[in-house]
Amino acid sequence: MNLVPSLFILSLPKAELHLHLEGSILPTTLLELRQRRGTPDGSLAAIEQLYQFEDFSGFLMAFKAVTEHLQSPDDYELIAYRLMERLKSENVLHAEVYVSVGVCLWRKQEFDAIFEGLERGRMRGERDFGISLLWIFDAVRQFGAEEAQRVAELAVRYHHRNVVGFGIGGDEGRAAPELFRDPYAYAAEHALRLTVHAGETAGPESVWGALNLGAERIGHGLSAGQDPELVEELAKCQIPVEICVTSNIRTGCCAGIAEHPVKSYFDRGVMITLNTDDPAMFNTSLTQEYQLVQDAFDFTDEHLREVARNSFEASFLAPEKKLAFLNLFDAAVSRS
Repeated sequence: MNLVPSLFILSLPKAELHLHLEGSILPTTLLELRQRRGTPDGSLAAIEQLYQFEDFSGFLMAFKAVTEHLQSPDDYELIAYRLMERLKSENVLHAEVYVSVGVCLWRKQEFDAIFEGLERGRMRGERDFGISLLWIFDAVRQFGAEEAQRVAELAVRYHHRNVVGFGIGGDEGRAAPELFRDPYAYAAEHALRLTVHAGETAGPESVWGALNLGAERIGHGLSAGQDPELVEELAKCQIPVEICVTSNIRTGCCAGIAEHPVKSYFDRGVMITLNTDDPAMFNTSLTQEYQLVQDAFDFTDEHLREVARNSFEASFLAPEKKLAFLNLFDAAVSRS
Protein backbone atom coordinates (compact mmCIF):
# COMPACT_ATOMS: atom_id res chain seq x y z
CA MET A 1 0.00 0.00 0.00
CA ASN A 2 1.44 3.36 -1.02
CA LEU A 3 -1.20 5.88 -0.05
CA VAL A 4 0.00 9.47 0.34
CA PRO A 5 -1.59 10.87 3.51
CA SER A 6 -3.05 14.36 3.40
CA LEU A 7 -1.42 17.22 5.27
CA PHE A 8 -4.42 17.19 7.60
CA ILE A 9 -3.84 13.55 8.52
CA LEU A 10 -0.09 14.02 8.90
CA SER A 11 -0.62 16.96 11.26
CA LEU A 12 -3.35 15.29 13.33
CA PRO A 13 -2.03 14.28 16.78
CA LYS A 14 -2.58 10.55 17.26
CA ALA A 15 -2.10 7.65 19.65
CA GLU A 16 -1.70 4.03 18.58
CA LEU A 17 -3.06 1.29 20.80
CA HIS A 18 -2.69 -1.93 18.80
CA LEU A 19 0.91 -2.20 17.71
CA HIS A 20 3.21 -5.21 18.00
CA LEU A 21 6.85 -4.36 18.59
CA GLU A 22 8.13 -7.35 16.65
CA GLY A 23 5.76 -6.62 13.77
CA SER A 24 7.19 -3.12 13.46
CA ILE A 25 10.68 -4.28 12.45
CA LEU A 26 11.40 -2.98 8.97
CA PRO A 27 13.51 -5.17 6.67
CA THR A 28 16.24 -2.52 6.83
CA THR A 29 16.33 -2.83 10.64
CA LEU A 30 16.44 -6.62 10.41
CA LEU A 31 19.35 -6.30 7.99
CA GLU A 32 21.09 -4.07 10.52
CA LEU A 33 20.60 -6.73 13.21
CA ARG A 34 21.98 -9.48 10.96
CA GLN A 35 25.00 -7.41 9.93
CA ARG A 36 25.79 -6.70 13.57
CA ARG A 37 26.32 -10.39 14.22
CA GLY A 38 27.79 -11.26 10.82
CA THR A 39 24.92 -13.51 9.73
CA PRO A 40 25.49 -15.00 6.23
CA ASP A 41 23.11 -14.11 3.39
CA GLY A 42 22.39 -10.71 4.86
CA SER A 43 21.04 -9.12 1.68
CA LEU A 44 17.96 -6.93 1.88
CA ALA A 45 16.29 -8.98 -0.88
CA ALA A 46 16.71 -12.17 1.15
CA ILE A 47 15.28 -10.51 4.22
CA GLU A 48 12.29 -9.12 2.36
CA GLN A 49 11.35 -12.69 1.42
CA LEU A 50 10.66 -13.35 5.12
CA TYR A 51 7.81 -10.84 4.96
CA GLN A 52 5.86 -12.67 2.23
CA PHE A 53 2.68 -14.57 3.15
CA GLU A 54 -0.71 -15.44 1.69
CA ASP A 55 -3.06 -15.88 4.65
CA PHE A 56 -3.30 -15.68 8.45
CA SER A 57 -1.38 -18.92 9.03
CA GLY A 58 1.31 -17.70 6.67
CA PHE A 59 1.44 -14.41 8.51
CA LEU A 60 2.01 -16.20 11.83
CA MET A 61 4.88 -18.12 10.23
CA ALA A 62 6.36 -14.92 8.77
CA PHE A 63 6.07 -13.20 12.16
CA LYS A 64 7.87 -16.17 13.74
CA ALA A 65 10.64 -16.02 11.12
CA VAL A 66 11.24 -12.33 11.78
CA THR A 67 11.27 -12.69 15.58
CA GLU A 68 13.83 -15.49 15.38
CA HIS A 69 16.40 -12.80 14.62
CA LEU A 70 15.86 -11.17 18.02
CA GLN A 71 18.50 -12.68 20.26
CA SER A 72 20.02 -10.12 22.60
CA PRO A 73 18.82 -7.26 24.81
CA ASP A 74 20.61 -4.89 22.43
CA ASP A 75 18.42 -6.19 19.59
CA TYR A 76 15.31 -5.27 21.56
CA GLU A 77 16.75 -1.87 22.43
CA LEU A 78 17.32 -1.15 18.74
CA ILE A 79 13.86 -2.18 17.55
CA ALA A 80 12.14 -0.19 20.31
CA TYR A 81 14.15 2.90 19.39
CA ARG A 82 13.52 2.51 15.64
CA LEU A 83 9.79 2.11 16.30
CA MET A 84 9.68 5.36 18.27
CA GLU A 85 11.61 7.11 15.51
CA ARG A 86 8.94 6.03 13.04
CA LEU A 87 6.09 7.03 15.37
CA LYS A 88 7.55 10.52 15.55
CA SER A 89 7.33 10.84 11.76
CA GLU A 90 3.62 9.90 11.93
CA ASN A 91 2.85 12.51 14.62
CA VAL A 92 2.00 9.72 17.07
CA LEU A 93 2.35 11.22 20.54
CA HIS A 94 1.60 8.09 22.55
CA ALA A 95 1.73 4.36 21.84
CA GLU A 96 0.83 1.21 23.75
CA VAL A 97 3.00 -1.53 22.35
CA TYR A 98 2.56 -5.29 22.58
CA VAL A 99 5.67 -7.30 23.39
CA SER A 100 5.48 -11.03 22.60
CA VAL A 101 6.64 -12.14 26.03
CA GLY A 102 5.06 -15.55 25.47
CA VAL A 103 7.40 -16.09 22.50
CA CYS A 104 10.45 -15.02 24.55
CA LEU A 105 9.55 -17.56 27.25
CA TRP A 106 8.90 -20.28 24.67
CA ARG A 107 12.39 -19.65 23.26
CA LYS A 108 13.80 -19.82 26.79
CA GLN A 109 15.30 -16.36 26.44
CA GLU A 110 16.43 -14.45 29.52
CA PHE A 111 13.48 -12.09 29.72
CA ASP A 112 14.74 -9.91 32.56
CA ALA A 113 17.73 -8.90 30.40
CA ILE A 114 15.47 -8.40 27.37
CA PHE A 115 13.23 -6.09 29.36
CA GLU A 116 16.22 -3.97 30.31
CA GLY A 117 16.96 -3.64 26.59
CA LEU A 118 13.36 -2.65 25.88
CA GLU A 119 13.48 0.01 28.56
CA ARG A 120 16.79 1.41 27.29
CA GLY A 121 15.22 1.76 23.84
CA ARG A 122 12.08 3.33 25.25
CA MET A 123 13.99 5.86 27.35
CA ARG A 124 16.24 6.83 24.42
CA GLY A 125 13.18 7.21 22.20
CA GLU A 126 11.38 9.32 24.76
CA ARG A 127 14.43 11.57 25.11
CA ASP A 128 15.14 11.92 21.38
CA PHE A 129 11.61 11.99 19.95
CA GLY A 130 9.35 13.06 22.82
CA ILE A 131 7.18 9.95 22.42
CA SER A 132 5.17 8.50 25.32
CA LEU A 133 5.19 4.69 25.25
CA LEU A 134 3.75 1.99 27.50
CA TRP A 135 4.21 -1.78 27.20
CA ILE A 136 1.49 -4.45 27.06
CA PHE A 137 2.75 -7.98 27.72
CA ASP A 138 1.23 -10.39 25.22
CA ALA A 139 0.71 -14.12 25.79
CA VAL A 140 0.28 -16.63 22.95
CA ARG A 141 -3.08 -18.32 23.30
CA GLN A 142 -2.10 -21.59 21.62
CA PHE A 143 0.61 -22.07 24.28
CA GLY A 144 -2.14 -22.47 26.88
CA ALA A 145 -3.28 -20.91 30.15
CA GLU A 146 -0.26 -21.91 32.26
CA GLU A 147 2.12 -20.12 29.92
CA ALA A 148 -0.22 -17.12 29.83
CA GLN A 149 -0.07 -17.06 33.64
CA ARG A 150 3.73 -16.78 33.46
CA VAL A 151 3.37 -13.77 31.15
CA ALA A 152 0.84 -12.18 33.51
CA GLU A 153 3.24 -12.66 36.42
CA LEU A 154 6.02 -10.92 34.52
CA ALA A 155 3.66 -8.06 33.66
CA VAL A 156 2.91 -7.66 37.37
CA ARG A 157 6.62 -7.77 38.21
CA TYR A 158 7.33 -4.90 35.83
CA HIS A 159 4.08 -3.01 36.32
CA HIS A 160 5.96 -0.16 38.02
CA ARG A 161 8.23 0.18 34.97
CA ASN A 162 5.87 1.25 32.21
CA VAL A 163 4.10 -2.10 31.77
CA VAL A 164 0.46 -1.08 31.73
CA GLY A 165 -1.44 -4.13 30.55
CA PHE A 166 -1.81 -7.81 29.76
CA GLY A 167 -3.26 -9.41 26.65
CA ILE A 168 -3.47 -12.58 24.56
CA GLY A 169 -2.94 -12.93 20.83
CA GLY A 170 -2.30 -15.76 18.41
CA ASP A 171 -4.65 -18.30 16.87
CA GLU A 172 -8.18 -17.88 18.25
CA GLY A 173 -9.28 -21.16 16.73
CA ARG A 174 -6.92 -23.09 19.00
CA ALA A 175 -7.76 -21.47 22.34
CA ALA A 176 -11.01 -19.74 23.28
CA PRO A 177 -10.97 -16.81 25.75
CA GLU A 178 -12.66 -18.91 28.43
CA LEU A 179 -9.43 -20.87 28.94
CA PHE A 180 -7.70 -17.77 30.29
CA ARG A 181 -9.98 -16.80 33.18
CA ASP A 182 -7.29 -17.33 35.82
CA PRO A 183 -4.49 -15.30 34.18
CA TYR A 184 -6.92 -12.43 33.51
CA ALA A 185 -8.27 -12.53 37.06
CA TYR A 186 -4.69 -12.46 38.36
CA ALA A 187 -3.79 -9.51 36.13
CA ALA A 188 -6.91 -7.60 37.18
CA GLU A 189 -6.22 -8.23 40.87
CA HIS A 190 -2.83 -6.58 40.39
CA ALA A 191 -4.27 -3.50 38.66
CA LEU A 192 -3.09 -4.33 35.13
CA ARG A 193 -5.28 -3.13 32.27
CA LEU A 194 -6.81 -5.83 30.09
CA THR A 195 -7.05 -6.26 26.35
CA VAL A 196 -7.85 -9.30 24.20
CA HIS A 197 -7.34 -10.11 20.52
CA ALA A 198 -10.84 -11.31 19.62
CA GLY A 199 -13.04 -11.59 16.56
CA GLU A 200 -10.09 -11.54 14.18
CA THR A 201 -10.19 -15.13 12.94
CA ALA A 202 -13.09 -16.40 15.07
CA GLY A 203 -16.74 -15.37 15.28
CA PRO A 204 -18.63 -13.01 17.60
CA GLU A 205 -18.57 -15.60 20.37
CA SER A 206 -14.85 -14.86 20.75
CA VAL A 207 -15.61 -11.18 21.41
CA TRP A 208 -18.30 -12.10 23.94
CA GLY A 209 -15.73 -14.35 25.59
CA ALA A 210 -13.25 -11.48 25.75
CA LEU A 211 -15.83 -9.25 27.39
CA ASN A 212 -16.49 -11.99 29.94
CA LEU A 213 -12.76 -11.94 30.77
CA GLY A 214 -13.09 -8.27 31.64
CA ALA A 215 -11.46 -6.93 28.48
CA GLU A 216 -11.35 -3.15 28.52
CA ARG A 217 -10.44 -3.01 24.83
CA ILE A 218 -11.02 -5.45 21.98
CA GLY A 219 -8.24 -6.10 19.50
CA HIS A 220 -9.65 -6.30 15.95
CA GLY A 221 -13.31 -7.20 16.67
CA LEU A 222 -13.74 -7.86 12.95
CA SER A 223 -16.54 -10.42 13.33
CA ALA A 224 -18.54 -8.45 15.93
CA GLY A 225 -20.66 -7.00 13.12
CA GLN A 226 -22.19 -10.43 12.57
CA ASP A 227 -24.05 -10.04 15.88
CA PRO A 228 -26.16 -6.85 16.14
CA GLU A 229 -26.63 -7.39 19.88
CA LEU A 230 -22.86 -7.46 20.35
CA VAL A 231 -22.38 -4.25 18.37
CA GLU A 232 -25.07 -2.63 20.48
CA GLU A 233 -23.28 -3.80 23.64
CA LEU A 234 -19.93 -2.43 22.45
CA ALA A 235 -21.53 0.90 21.60
CA LYS A 236 -23.59 1.17 24.79
CA CYS A 237 -20.62 0.36 27.05
CA GLN A 238 -18.18 2.31 24.88
CA ILE A 239 -15.74 -0.61 24.80
CA PRO A 240 -12.99 0.59 22.44
CA VAL A 241 -12.32 -1.58 19.41
CA GLU A 242 -8.77 -1.50 18.03
CA ILE A 243 -9.41 -1.56 14.28
CA CYS A 244 -6.61 -2.74 11.96
CA VAL A 245 -7.99 -2.49 8.40
CA THR A 246 -4.92 -3.30 6.29
CA SER A 247 -3.97 -6.16 8.63
CA ASN A 248 -7.41 -7.73 8.29
CA ILE A 249 -7.22 -7.59 4.49
CA ARG A 250 -3.60 -8.75 4.16
CA THR A 251 -4.19 -11.79 6.40
CA GLY A 252 -7.36 -12.71 4.52
CA CYS A 253 -9.49 -12.33 7.64
CA CYS A 254 -11.54 -9.79 5.66
CA ALA A 255 -12.29 -10.60 2.02
CA GLY A 256 -11.79 -7.03 0.80
CA ILE A 257 -11.91 -3.39 1.75
CA ALA A 258 -15.59 -3.06 0.83
CA GLU A 259 -16.47 -5.80 3.34
CA HIS A 260 -14.67 -4.20 6.27
CA PRO A 261 -17.06 -3.08 9.06
CA VAL A 262 -15.03 -0.04 10.24
CA LYS A 263 -17.52 2.56 8.95
CA SER A 264 -20.51 0.53 10.08
CA TYR A 265 -19.08 0.39 13.60
CA PHE A 266 -18.40 4.12 13.60
CA ASP A 267 -21.90 4.94 12.33
CA ARG A 268 -23.45 2.71 15.00
CA GLY A 269 -21.63 4.48 17.81
CA VAL A 270 -18.84 2.00 18.53
CA MET A 271 -15.73 3.70 19.93
CA ILE A 272 -13.19 2.77 17.27
CA THR A 273 -9.49 3.51 17.04
CA LEU A 274 -7.29 3.02 13.98
CA ASN A 275 -4.09 1.00 14.25
CA THR A 276 -1.41 -0.71 12.17
CA ASP A 277 -1.06 -3.99 14.12
CA ASP A 278 2.21 -5.07 12.44
CA PRO A 279 3.13 -2.17 10.16
CA ALA A 280 6.32 -3.63 8.71
CA MET A 281 4.63 -6.95 7.95
CA PHE A 282 1.70 -5.24 6.24
CA ASN A 283 3.64 -2.39 4.60
CA THR A 284 1.50 0.29 6.18
CA SER A 285 1.67 3.18 8.62
CA LEU A 286 -0.83 4.88 10.89
CA THR A 287 -1.24 7.87 8.61
CA GLN A 288 -1.88 5.48 5.72
CA GLU A 289 -4.59 3.75 7.76
CA TYR A 290 -6.30 7.10 8.31
CA GLN A 291 -6.02 7.93 4.61
CA LEU A 292 -7.32 4.48 3.66
CA VAL A 293 -10.56 4.81 5.62
CA GLN A 294 -11.08 8.33 4.32
CA ASP A 295 -10.65 7.21 0.71
CA ALA A 296 -12.58 3.94 1.00
CA PHE A 297 -15.38 4.90 3.37
CA ASP A 298 -15.71 8.68 3.05
CA PHE A 299 -14.64 9.43 6.59
CA THR A 300 -14.61 13.22 6.75
CA ASP A 301 -11.84 15.20 8.40
CA GLU A 302 -14.23 15.74 11.32
CA HIS A 303 -14.78 11.99 11.58
CA LEU A 304 -11.04 11.43 11.66
CA ARG A 305 -10.66 14.03 14.40
CA GLU A 306 -13.14 12.02 16.45
CA VAL A 307 -11.27 8.77 15.78
CA ALA A 308 -7.94 10.38 16.71
CA ARG A 309 -9.41 11.77 19.92
CA ASN A 310 -10.76 8.28 20.68
CA SER A 311 -7.19 6.98 20.55
CA PHE A 312 -6.27 9.12 23.55
CA GLU A 313 -9.58 8.51 25.34
CA ALA A 314 -9.20 4.73 24.96
CA SER A 315 -5.59 4.68 26.14
CA PHE A 316 -4.45 3.08 29.38
CA LEU A 317 -2.69 6.27 30.45
CA ALA A 318 -3.08 7.44 34.03
CA PRO A 319 -6.01 9.89 34.30
CA GLU A 320 -3.86 13.01 34.71
CA LYS A 321 -1.64 12.07 31.74
CA LYS A 322 -4.66 11.24 29.60
CA LEU A 323 -6.20 14.61 30.40
CA ALA A 324 -2.95 16.35 29.47
CA PHE A 325 -2.90 14.62 26.08
CA LEU A 326 -6.58 15.37 25.46
CA ASN A 327 -5.99 19.05 26.26
CA LEU A 328 -3.00 19.07 23.93
CA PHE A 329 -5.07 17.37 21.22
CA ASP A 330 -7.95 19.83 21.57
CA ALA A 331 -5.58 22.79 21.43
CA ALA A 332 -3.87 21.44 18.31
CA VAL A 333 -7.16 20.72 16.55
CA SER A 334 -8.56 24.17 17.38
CA ARG A 335 -5.57 25.73 15.60
CA SER A 336 -5.92 23.58 12.49
